[in-house]
Amino acid sequence: WDSWGAQPHVVDLRSDTVTRPSVAMRQAMAQAEVGDDNYEEDPTVNGEARGQHCGDCAPWLGSDGTLCPVAGTPPHPPPGQTWLWVPSGLSTLTMLSWAQVAGVHSQVLQDLPDGTLDLNELESTVRVGYGSRYHPRSVLICLENTHSSAGGRVLPLAYLREVRLLADCYRLLIHMDGVRLMNAAVAQGVISAQITQHCDSISLCFSKGLGAPAGALVAGCREFVAEAWRVRKLLGGGMRQAGVLAAAARIGLERMEETLQRDHSNARRFTQGIWELGSPICSVDPSAVETNIVLGTVAVPWLSPEKLCERMQAVSEEEVAETGCAVNVRLLPWAARSLRAVWHCDVSAQDTQLAANKLKFVAEQCWRERGAAP
Repeated sequence: WDSWGAQPHVVDLRSDTVTRPSVAMRQAMAQAEVGDDNYEEDPTVNGEARGQHCGDCAPWLGSDGTLCPVAGTPPHPPPGQTWLWVPSGLSTLTMLSWAQVAGVHSQVLQDLPDGTLDLNELESTVRVGYGSRYHPRSVLICLENTHSSAGGRVLPLAYLREVRLLADCYRLLIHMDGVRLMNAAVAQGVISAQITQHCDSISLCFSKGLGAPAGALVAGCREFVAEAWRVRKLLGGGMRQAGVLAAAARIGLERMEETLQRDHSNARRFTQGIWELGSPICSVDPSAVETNIVLGTVAVPWLSPEKLCERMQAVSEEEVAETGCAVNVRLLPWAARSLRAVWHCDVSAQDTQLAANKLKFVAEQCWRERGAAP
């Protein structure tokens, strides 16, 4: 509670990981049928993994819970002197965990603004180590879809086909970090199988856009999934009665179309508000907003993204007097001159409008203060 006796209304746009499980999720978790997942006896986990309860929500999965591999690709090799090609954004956000945990070397490539890789550069880099006894074995290409660091951009299907052709040419595997895979599918108006058919393995996070409190899925061929189970146990991963988490994930999958369409629409609405504001305090390219992530640019040298984020959270008596409400908008400083806002199931259209109004107030306040400065 602040000095004027009002509790600010909080709009948390830092990430889609801040969501709280819905009433339906909590009910499903309480009623979930469970067993020891370490023995593969949790019926809710097993049903979720095999897509038995989801209908078309998990169309990339076969009846045994695996993803059919692309014909002609080799099995995943054991850790060792292997060489991965990964986007720079993916390597930054994962702390190069594959090197720390698996002892695997990677070649980091610079992402293009739309989240894709330059395929000519990728191929020229692959050729350096391909077939040479003096280089680590070329094994895997990693992709991220949607691409977080590019602002939630969706990888085009035509691009994925080209990457698949290149990978097949050199007998490489493709793994897709699909933590927001369903955002990509909804944005493109396709079922997820049309995306994942170009990959040998994928991951999907249930605790981001789908709104579940925890949980993720990894899918690939039967051999790959069996090895994933073994490595999970090696790293201490016995989930036991994990059905309470799988039950929430199922609700997220069943309602994803409506949820994600709304998130994408709200993100575009906020983007339009920034565009119409026309202020260098925070600007955005509307054509770059494809899903639920908005990257804003702070173009004035005298204001940092960190400072702007602080001002978006702070509430003053002047704001209450001018706007009639107290709003705390939480954004994430993203880079030297940019910040990030992410929409999710806990952010309504009204919240979106309040966030846009708050940005307008803060931008105008900053200009007034700058004009009054000596």
